[in-house]
Amino acid sequence: MAKRTVIIAGATGMVGREILAGLLADDSVAEVHSLGRRPPTVQHPRLRAHVVNFASLPVLPQADEVYLALGTTIKVAGSQQAFRALDYDANLAVAKAAQAAGVRKLGLVSAMGADANSKVFYNRVKGELEDALEKMPFEGMVIARPSLLVGDREVLGQPERSGEKLGFAISKVLGFLIPANYQPIAATAVARALLTAVPQAQGKIVLLSGAMH
Repeated sequence: MAKRTVIIAGATGMVGREILAGLLADDSVAEVHSLGRRPPTVQHPRLRAHVVNFASLPVLPQADEVYLALGTTIKVAGSQQAFRALDYDANLAVAKAAQAAGVRKLGLVSAMGADANSKVFYNRVKGELEDALEKMPFEGMVIARPSLLVGDREVLGQPERSGEKLGFAISKVLGFLIPANYQPIAATAVARALLTAVPQAQGKIVLLSGAMH
């Protein structure tokens, strides 16, 4: 079986670092090319870290799969414009560059509620990105729409989010009353679901939290 070459954008984020760890632990992956504004903290013989400007990407190496895990919040980004520049523009730019590099399979970390027609700006941008990617001729595309993400933000140098902490506490007590798609989900579970589905994907697949738990 031929070994795969993989591109990942956003490998320093909560889900992205878990995807990267999974790829580096997979013996069927020959090389991993990470794209980011800073390199991952991890080092590995099969990891090639590329510090890039997403507004002006270089030609990417030939690859089989791409994982898009770039994301932020409006609060962290500082404005709706800055949020859109990363969550929409940068992810789409990587997808286009990856397609030009021969990539046939794509995995995207989106969000529950993604809808291009949503009145909520965050959800609308996520939905617009999904729609733009769907128009591209990838052989297989897997879109993960997690609910509330649970993970160690301290390791990422991010402040703890009170909403996540509260949501997780409620789910531990009343989880049996909450539909599976709305329960908080670990970043590791989202990464694992994408790593399992993307290599064999045909057409478009949408994974909700209930299926990823």
